[in-house]
Amino acid sequence: MEIKFVKRENLKAKPDEYNLGFGKIFTDYMFMMDYSTEKGWYDARIVPFENLSIHPASTVLHYGSEIFEGLKAYRREDGKVQMFRPMENIRRMNTSAERLCLPEIPEDMAYEALMTFVSTEKDWTPSAPGTSLYLRPFMFGNDETLGVHAVHNATFVIIASPVGSYYKEGINPVRIMIEDEDVRAVRGGTGYAKCGGNYAASNRAGERAAQKGYSQVLWLDGVERKYIEEVGAMNVMFKIAGEVVTPMLSGSILPGITRKSIIELLGREGIKITERLLSIDELEAAMENGTLEEAWGCGTAAVVSPIGELCYKGVKYEVGGGKIGEVTQKLYDTLTGIQWGKVEDTFGWTVEVK
Repeated sequence: MEIKFVKRENLKAKPDEYNLGFGKIFTDYMFMMDYSTEKGWYDARIVPFENLSIHPASTVLHYGSEIFEGLKAYRREDGKVQMFRPMENIRRMNTSAERLCLPEIPEDMAYEALMTFVSTEKDWTPSAPGTSLYLRPFMFGNDETLGVHAVHNATFVIIASPVGSYYKEGINPVRIMIEDEDVRAVRGGTGYAKCGGNYAASNRAGERAAQKGYSQVLWLDGVERKYIEEVGAMNVMFKIAGEVVTPMLSGSILPGITRKSIIELLGREGIKITERLLSIDELEAAMENGTLEEAWGCGTAAVVSPIGELCYKGVKYEVGGGKIGEVTQKLYDTLTGIQWGKVEDTFGWTVEVK
């Protein structure tokens, strides 16, 4: 694939690596590629980061034809840059594209685009502890018509942002409110796809939780309002009486790449992990009788985020004494160790950026 490069006249000054925040600073360039049913994917290019110009009738503005991904590049101690399981993100993006009737990108083409872009911007990958270069590939439909139909024209973009911790608490335990009014997704809907509508629909409950001092909400299923699904924008896991339990993928839960990695890690360590339906009644009973030993959210942005408190119907339950549990800490240390090149990657998950 030919990728054109348009050089920026003046490069930006690199930011303070110890004061990055999350998703607030962007690099010099972005990758773009267009699609039409007549041409397929065409005009791959790396251009200076700038505002996008789209038609006011663009499909994405009216019907939400949009998907995205999130992954990271990491600066190793030897100065080299590596990525964590990028092909998993590419495959998940194509799954999302199929659900939203957006064009899929051949895996080899998407991989080349991603690796070439990160290679161009790898100097932006910070080296301060806990920092990384967050990558946001996204695609949107941009047919210039108000008719409702499958997308005929689309744009694929990759942007990058040097980031610190996703939560201001860092690896410290967060407080979570269990949501029993709004729902995030239903089976048969778009819950398993990574699209903006899922997140927009979650904002109201998130704001209610924030007003009460909670970092995120824990979602229940959209049909029976009974089964645990996700926590905020992450998958969730619980250690109950020595066994790690995580909600099974039922079509309304995002198949997280960090989730998948943790399941593989725990399997290697011989720690029992079960993917199944977990009801709020069972979780509440475990909170009350003390068998809920640990709980954590997991996702690309935060990696592993320990849960120190759960609140359900106004009743607050402390988890693990409000401290990071042994399994949670080990998972965080192992995953981040592999990602930053401090722990040997025996799984073959990391890819060096040339």
